[in-house]
This record gives sequence, structure tokens and C-alpha cells, in this order.
Amino acid sequence: MIPRRGRPKTDWPRFLRENAADVAAIDLFRVTTATFGHVYGVVVMGLGRRRILHVDAADHRAAAWLRQVITEAFPWDKAPRVLVRDNDGAYGLVFRRRLAAMGVRDRPIMPYSPWQNGYIERLIGSIRRECLDHLLIRDAAQLRRVLKAYAEYYNNDRPHLSLGKDAPNSRAVEAEGRIVSRPVLGGLHRRYGRVKER
Repeated sequence: MIPRRGRPKTDWPRFLRENAADVAAIDLFRVTTATFGHVYGVVVMGLGRRRILHVDAADHRAAAWLRQVITEAFPWDKAPRVLVRDNDGAYGLVFRRRLAAMGVRDRPIMPYSPWQNGYIERLIGSIRRECLDHLLIRDAAQLRRVLKAYAEYYNNDRPHLSLGKDAPNSRAVEAEGRIVSRPVLGGLHRRYGRVKER
């Protein structure tokens, strides 16, 4: 057989490992409301420290909404070099033009290959398991509030094995003091820390 000519095949996991600090990912997910309607959430994640950069929610998926999400997620001086996304039709021309204007390289994954955007797929699974499966969502405004609270918990308090049991926003080790817990997300999770005795 004659080998295929053209561009060499990219080793996707190696690409993500080597360029993680300059790569972000975006993905949409659908949430069923208490009245059996649907609202949509979007998550933007920086792959370097697995940090949630931005979350939002809306009643309908639209390229104009996603353009605004990407604008809010990346200030002009902090945009990543590459944005990984799936091939959803919601990422329309308006969205792609905004990425080009910001100097961000649009990198859609292959169709039916969610493993190529695995970090954000896993994050959405965590959001569902740790948060949304335990709550009834009424509308997009409530989903937005819940996602923002979860993003704060995820970035500041939730330990990650890939980060050496640190949070995406690094925190100091609390070695001394009495252990106290405070509720997070209305008591759905707890944040344990130490308080020094006076």
C-alpha cells in the first residue's frame, strides 16, 4: 500500500500536554429545568491549571451569545493561543470571527471524538455529578448563579490529583490550628481548613 500524503498526523494528547498553558477549551451542555424545559450552560476552561475561566447560561444556544462569552472569558491581553471546541452548530461565523479578531486559533475537534476535548468533558461530568444532579434548576438566571458558585468552589477549594491535591488557584498549606468546616454551595459540599487558636 502507498502511504497517504499530506499533513502529518498530529499526536493530540502530546499536543495538549506540551501546549497546555496556551490552550483553553469551551463546551456547551443542556440542563433540564424543573418545568421540563431546557436551558444551556457554557464552560470555558484553561488547560494549564485546569482553571474554570468563565461560566454562563442562556435559554437558547446562539453564536452571538457565545461570542459575548468568549469576550468576557478572555480580556484582550490574556487570550490563549488555541481554543479547543467541538463541532456544534452554535459556534457560528460570528463566534469564529471574534476568535480571529482576538488572535486565537480555533481548533475544532474531529466529529464524534469527545476524547479530544476530554478535560472539559470531564469537568462537565463533575459539574453534573457534584452539583446539578442534586438541584432543581428553574431558569437560566438560577443556572448562571449555581455555575458561578461552583466555579468559585472548583477554582479555590476543590483538590485535584493532577495538581498534587492543590486547587487550580494555588493555596498555602494549612498545617497548624483547629480544623473547621464551612458549607459551600448551600451545604452540598464542605470546605475544610484550619484556624489558628488565639
